[in-house]
Amino acid sequence: MPFRDFVEINPKVELKRGLEYPFIEMAIVTPGRRYIRTDEKRVYSGGGSKFSPRDILFARITPCLENGKICQFIDENNQNGFGSTEFFIFRAKPGISDPAFVYYLVSTETIRKPAEKSMSGASGRQRADLSSIQDIMIDVYPLPIQRKIAAILSAYDDLIENNTRRIKILEEMAQAIYREWFVHFRFPGHEGVRMVESELGLIPEGWEVSKIDKVCSRIASGGTPTRNNENYWTPGTITWYKTKELQDSFLFDSEEKISNDGLTNSSAKIFPKDSIVIALYASPTLGRLGILTQDSTFNQAMCGLIANEKLINNYYLFFSLLNNRAYFQRIALGAAQQNINVTKLRSMPIIIPNKELIDEFQKIIDTIYLDIKNLLMKNINLRRTRDLLLPKLISGEL
Repeated sequence: MPFRDFVEINPKVELKRGLEYPFIEMAIVTPGRRYIRTDEKRVYSGGGSKFSPRDILFARITPCLENGKICQFIDENNQNGFGSTEFFIFRAKPGISDPAFVYYLVSTETIRKPAEKSMSGASGRQRADLSSIQDIMIDVYPLPIQRKIAAILSAYDDLIENNTRRIKILEEMAQAIYREWFVHFRFPGHEGVRMVESELGLIPEGWEVSKIDKVCSRIASGGTPTRNNENYWTPGTITWYKTKELQDSFLFDSEEKISNDGLTNSSAKIFPKDSIVIALYASPTLGRLGILTQDSTFNQAMCGLIANEKLINNYYLFFSLLNNRAYFQRIALGAAQQNINVTKLRSMPIIIPNKELIDEFQKIIDTIYLDIKNLLMKNINLRRTRDLLLPKLISGEL
C-alpha cells in the first residue's frame, strides 16, 4: 500500500485565530525520545504546522531530519496544538493504521532515507520533498499485529519516559538545594551567620567573591581538526563534542570522534573525566553545559573547566555556571552572533563559601547525580535495544 493511503499527511486541524494553544518548536524535540509535551502556549495567528494529540511530527529540514527529530504529540488536556513550519504531520487512519505503529514506521529508514535524499534548497536550509515519501510502498499488517509490534517498542519508550521524568525531578532537587544554600543563603546554620557587603551584594561573613579564573585549576577552549585531512578523523578514537550535544547533563559519547593525528595537529585539547564544558557561542546554546564521563575533546565553540578542589568542587562550579546563564547573555559580544570568549568567562565573579559547606553540598549532590547518571545510562541501553528491534519488527523479520 502507498504510504499516502496508510496515513493522513498534514491533516486538517481546527484552530481559532487569537486563541492560545500548545506550541512545539523544533528545538525542544529530542532525537530518540518518542513523546513530546509542552507547557508553552502561544496565540495562534494562522501560521505553522497544526496537529492533534497522538499525531506524529516529522522534521523536514536539515540537519533536524538527519538527526532523527521525530516525535508523537501528547497533551494532557487533549488540546490541539501548532508549531514550527518545518514539520510534516502524519496521522493514523481509523481502521487502517495504529498511531504508535505510525510513529515507529516513520522512524525507520523506510521513510527517513527517501526523505533525506530528496532534500533540496540553499545550503544549511535544505528541506525534504513530501512527494518523495507519499508513494513509498509499505507492507501493511492487520491492526492487531500493528498494535502488538507497537506495544513491544512502546514498553521501551515508556521506561525511557519514566526515567526521564525521574531525572528531571532529581535535577530540580539539586538545583533547589544550590539556590537555597548559595543564592538565598539559607544553608544549614545560616541563622547564626552575619551578612556583610561584597561586590555582589550581601554575602555571609567568611565567604568571599572571586573570579572563575581563580577557582579553576585549568580553563581552555577547544579546537577542530581540519576536515581536509581524512587522517585527522579516521580512525576516530577520541571523543570530540560540538555545542549542540550539550544538554546541561552528563556527556557519554560524541557524534564524531577525532584521531590522535587530529588531536596533535589542531588546537583541540584533552580534558579529563568530570571536567565541566560550556558553550561560548550563539543562542540557544550559549552557556549550555556538560559533564564529561570520559577523557574527551571538543570544538573551539566550547571551553573546558576544572575546579580547584582546594576552593570548590566541580559540582559547585557546574551549578554556579548554570545559575549564571543570564550573566552570559548580558556580556555576550556581537549583534548577530551572541558570543562570549574565554577572557570574559575567566572574569565571571563567583562566590566562594566556606570549605565545610562546599564539602557538605558535594556529599548530597554526589548521591543525586549518581542516580541521574545511572538513569541516563539505562536510557542509553533502552534506546539501543529498541533501535535494534525497531527495523526487525517493522520489516517482519521478527
